[in-house]
Amino acid sequence: MKPIETIMRTAPVIPVLVIEDIAHARPIAEALVEGGLRVLEVTLRTECAIDAIKEMAKVEGAIVGAGTVLNPDDLKAAIDAGSQFIVSPGLTENLGKAAVASGIPFLPGTANAGDVMRGLDLGLTHFKFFPAMANGGTPALKSLTAVFGNCRFCPTGGITEATAPDWLSIDQVLCVGGSWIVPQGAPDVTKITANAKTAAALA
Repeated sequence: MKPIETIMRTAPVIPVLVIEDIAHARPIAEALVEGGLRVLEVTLRTECAIDAIKEMAKVEGAIVGAGTVLNPDDLKAAIDAGSQFIVSPGLTENLGKAAVASGIPFLPGTANAGDVMRGLDLGLTHFKFFPAMANGGTPALKSLTAVFGNCRFCPTGGITEATAPDWLSIDQVLCVGGSWIVPQGAPDVTKITANAKTAAALA
């Protein structure tokens, strides 16, 4: 398997994390790993995101990556912080080439056939489908998988604990991205661990 596929198959849900306070980073990571979700996507949407990646990477068993990577500068910062994989909301030629050249496992965002074809031109076969619900939900992704049989997907955006099984039932979906695992605000580690255990059991 390709390294990105190994990461995608680690658990059925990748928590999509927006860390507002660096003090929350490690407790959240520990709770998620304890609950069985080892792959953690830290979005680069906050000032402390890069430091959060560094903190979470210290947690034994955690596989920490950067999300919302928009350009080669973001890519470099994320790699320098110790990211083990990269997720982007979309796919540009500049970012795609830089990510492929770096050798890091890369999950670029795609919304339509043109995006997937751009990725295939770069030698990529594993994609994020984003924003999943706004792009037509499972019917839209099934239409894409019918055309791109060699591709694998991680739908993200608007997916809930209730709808995740519908997405995971699609053969070419290896995992889903979800923000419901970690509610906003100060972390309730007991609740996060419980949410993670429920999500891990979706496999």
